[in-house]
Amino acid sequence: MYDWKTLGESAWKVRGNAHLHGKTAVGAAVLSAQGNIYTGCNVEHRFRAHDVHSEVNALTTMTAAGDGPAVAVVIAAERDRFTPCGGCLDWIFELGGPTCTVAFQGQPGGKFDTLRADELMPHYPC
Repeated sequence: MYDWKTLGESAWKVRGNAHLHGKTAVGAAVLSAQGNIYTGCNVEHRFRAHDVHSEVNALTTMTAAGDGPAVAVVIAAERDRFTPCGGCLDWIFELGGPTCTVAFQGQPGGKFDTLRADELMPHYPC
């Protein structure tokens, strides 16, 4: 359905630009309904309350370009398991909706774990 390979490669590429104070670099690629790809990485601040997560970075870049809604979000991080935090899920619902597909890839070229946003947060107040 989606070009997962291209989305994954895009997320891994931008992950290399992450600005870290912690230990987990994260990249994200967002596919808009128009077929455009937007990327973002986590940008951490020494005052951690100001961190920008990769998913929000990519989603807001899509919005700044005048595009949307998001239909898929791919997250790339060297972890065994990973899901967006509650704040990032709020943004996914806001700019993609409950049927937006959220995928995680734990290594370049690895398998994708995919769920819809409403499966990750089944009781979200839509």
